[in-house]
Amino acid sequence: MKKQTALIQLSLLTLGLFSTAAQAHFPLMSCWFESDKVACETGYSDGSKAVDYSVNMYDYDDNLIAKVNTDKRSIAEFVKPETDFYLVFDSGHESPVEVDVVEISEK
Repeated sequence: MKKQTALIQLSLLTLGLFSTAAQAHFPLMSCWFESDKVACETGYSDGSKAVDYSVNMYDYDDNLIAKVNTDKRSIAEFVKPETDFYLVFDSGHESPVEVDVVEISEK
């Protein structure tokens, strides 16, 4: 019985270690205005950067206004449009991140 209990405990410990290691880091995006530009920094919850990923800008009718790839600093910059918009960073796993124009302020 002791061997069986020890085996179950070891199995649960191993399962716990692997399930912790398998947890994905979720994408993040923070945006701000810089005069006539909109800048967004992308990355992941573990602190890593998202270099060379696309960030899309859409109007409220879901039309694509612009598409920019992040640079080596993990930042995407857009010309500020005359219309209301929202930005989407889709890293390809987990849920995409959306930032609406009303959530953006001057840095």
